[in-house]
Amino acid sequence: MTISPDKKIYFLTDFHLGAPDHTRSLVREKKIVAFLESIRHSAEQIFILGDIFDFWYEYKKVVPKGYVRLLGKLAELSDSGIPIHVFVGNHDMWMSGYFEAELNIPVYHHPKPFELNGKRFLIGHGDGLGPGDHGYKFLKKIFRNPFCKWLFGQLHPNWGIGLADYFSRKSREKTGSSDQHFLGEENEWLIIYCKEVLQKEHFDYFLFGHRHFPIDFRLTDTSRYINVGDWIRNFSYADFDGADVQLHKWEE
Repeated sequence: MTISPDKKIYFLTDFHLGAPDHTRSLVREKKIVAFLESIRHSAEQIFILGDIFDFWYEYKKVVPKGYVRLLGKLAELSDSGIPIHVFVGNHDMWMSGYFEAELNIPVYHHPKPFELNGKRFLIGHGDGLGPGDHGYKFLKKIFRNPFCKWLFGQLHPNWGIGLADYFSRKSREKTGSSDQHFLGEENEWLIIYCKEVLQKEHFDYFLFGHRHFPIDFRLTDTSRYINVGDWIRNFSYADFDGADVQLHKWEE
């Protein structure tokens, strides 16, 4: 696609709405909605790279309560003609049609290539890519198994969501402070993954979330890995003006 003059494509990720509690989540949600309103007239498209919610499961006739400000704003922007793309993350991988049916927003479950203004992008959440983290990769296969997903759906939402909240807290405790600084080229799994991909095909930009830390790393003279950060601590986003991708931090 070609970007219109004075327009940009925006990328943001990792809202984790619902965590650590309703009060602080609501403050964060209002900031995200204010940001989306601020880019209404300049957005050609919007990409959200995963973990919108700290937990999300679409029961047959029930979705988790809350988040009406964000869902309403996404519906409003989508209805106005702005294409929005959503990738699932490791906390909200159990999306199964609600966004498509209610918001007219496509949802992607794997990294996906895009060509934007003649530049090649590989875009995704970033979980389970690269070497290591074998425990999570094993769990991810279980979580995405259709039977396991159905089995979880048989739990009453009070039990299911409560169980998911518990494991989300444990996951954050395990991460600790590692998402607050750059780990080094040899320890950043997504950098290693991007280099492996570049051996097979070229992308001008790799855009991922999951890491919760804004990173702009030059892989080669013609390729960059950009981690968009998060909206828990950094309130960061990236934009593409048709020529270059830049990272920013938003202040209301």
